[in-house]
Amino acid sequence: MTEQLAAIELEERGSKGRYVIRAPNGDEAEMTFTRIGEHQLIIDHTEVPDSFRGQGAGLRLVTRAVEDARAAGKKIIPLCPFAAAQFRRHPEWADVLKS
Repeated sequence: MTEQLAAIELEERGSKGRYVIRAPNGDEAEMTFTRIGEHQLIIDHTEVPDSFRGQGAGLRLVTRAVEDARAAGKKIIPLCPFAAAQFRRHPEWADVLKS
């Protein structure tokens, strides 16, 4: 894997979606979510293959979800343990955290 990670892509189908980073070798780092109504989403799962480890891929995925939620006026429920840990580490994301 190169030092420069690819752009994050957003894929959506109905109420489900995912943010994904694709490596040239076909590996994918992803964070999946489920929309709850128009104003909330649940981060369900984050998976980062070993080929992405140590490059901040997981954090980039959660950060993108936070930025998109903020821009759309949505709240996030981080059920995924990784995402929940990132929210604890980033108090500046409190405005999009569903309390």
